[in-house]
Amino acid sequence: MDENHTVEILDSTLRDGAQSEGISFSVHDKIAIVKALDELGVRYIEAGNPGSNPKDMEFFHEMKKVPLRTATLCAFGATRRKGISCAEDVNVQNLLTADTSVVVIFGKSWRFQVSEILQTTPEENCAMIRETCEFLVQNGRTVIYDAEHFFTGFFDDRDYALLTLQAALDGGATVLTLCETQGGTLLDECREAVATVSARFAAHATIGIHTHNDSGLAVANSLIAVTNGARHVQGTLLGFGERTGNANLSTIIPDLELKMKYRCLPPGNSALLTPVVKRVAEIANVAVHQQMPYVGSSAFAHKAGMHIDAVLKNPNAYEHVTPEQVGNERVFLMSEVAGRSMIIEKIQKFAPSVTKDDPLVKEIIGQMKTLEFEGYQFEGADGSFELLVRKIIGKYQPFFTLHYYQTNGVNPRPETGVNCCAQIKVEVDGQIEVTAGEGNGPVNALDIALRKALVRFYPAVSRIHLTDYKVRVLDGTSATAARVRVLVDSTDGTDSWTTVGVSADVIEASWLALVDSFEYKLIKDIETRFRKLV
Repeated sequence: MDENHTVEILDSTLRDGAQSEGISFSVHDKIAIVKALDELGVRYIEAGNPGSNPKDMEFFHEMKKVPLRTATLCAFGATRRKGISCAEDVNVQNLLTADTSVVVIFGKSWRFQVSEILQTTPEENCAMIRETCEFLVQNGRTVIYDAEHFFTGFFDDRDYALLTLQAALDGGATVLTLCETQGGTLLDECREAVATVSARFAAHATIGIHTHNDSGLAVANSLIAVTNGARHVQGTLLGFGERTGNANLSTIIPDLELKMKYRCLPPGNSALLTPVVKRVAEIANVAVHQQMPYVGSSAFAHKAGMHIDAVLKNPNAYEHVTPEQVGNERVFLMSEVAGRSMIIEKIQKFAPSVTKDDPLVKEIIGQMKTLEFEGYQFEGADGSFELLVRKIIGKYQPFFTLHYYQTNGVNPRPETGVNCCAQIKVEVDGQIEVTAGEGNGPVNALDIALRKALVRFYPAVSRIHLTDYKVRVLDGTSATAARVRVLVDSTDGTDSWTTVGVSADVIEASWLALVDSFEYKLIKDIETRFRKLV
């Protein structure tokens, strides 16, 4: 692939992404994210401003011990301050101390910012840009120049905005990144500005784009920039960042690679996209929105029976790319609108003996519709659906019998997070077990008590972890008497599953979902051991 069809990707999750509300990375977190992004194969990782805080300086020190295979780490900082030299500017010196081969420098492109924020002259601002780039280049660094507020500045005074780019180029910058800092630029405006810059500077430097999502156009503007000459795209892997976020690289990368035929990653690495997104989200302690393009859990999920039937015949009917190309998977959602063929396909994954003509299929569909009328939802509860089918086809045996459970509030102990106690009496193969658990709320207490009761008989329950808990009120008109649906997401560190419970009592609904979660895990373990034996 020729150079004109290669687009450099700079990920700013650790810098611009860290400015998102609710995001805070430890040094360990940042190193883990760098490793994940390096595995994905992005060209640059913008890792923070070593002059802004001791944690970032510690990170750059620790990263000297971490070898990278494909990515280049970049320090980030501002041009020198007005009225002093680069040698006198502590922040510029810190960029050298970070010891990265590439440095990203940002400067002002908008006259308003120059006069009102920097409170200096247009001439001094250009000198600050040129001299900072020159100083870093003379000290052996490659410089990526970020033209802050470029689009606002361009449409206010395009001659001056272009003059600031020339200053960076004169200072030795090899990439001129046009930053759409306010996030309000529309598509035609982006096209005009990037095309103008490309015509003037593309022969001398790589043109870059850095967009924000305040108008919901960050991805679209990034793609338009590429079609008009940009060959360097900045963003964050999951799109989070300042205010409404940055351009979402998990959307831009497959758009460029699979649709527009540009090379962004090493060959074949697009298939790593979904796993790496999930890993970074876990480290950042954020959820991947289920409807995020390409990498969300619903990106290749089908619910309508007609759609499912068509996809089973040929996925091209309703999928613009294959899920395997981005490391995702196809999902058929269970619901009353699902087609018979899809339900059979789902059942045969764990009960291959059930055929389309089996009368049990009609019973399963009928039971599903009855339960969904009561408020159950199987499209997001794969574990509970499998247990329902097993009960109907005779492949289910309860692992324990419940005699009773009860919960009581206790005097809260904030230092331990305890405000509730649960007691459970269960029976396993004729043996009675009575246990209690303390927790933060009745459901947490029930979870702890049930684990204590079962772990003696089934040690595998100690590996079950609840990762999410959702409650939905189904009938808002009934106030406190309304039925609720509880969804519980669980994992054993290898597999993940979701179970559901419905009741007018939120504790009972939680209990039903909790029991399904434990039984699903235990059934899977038994089947895994059996397969190994045969």
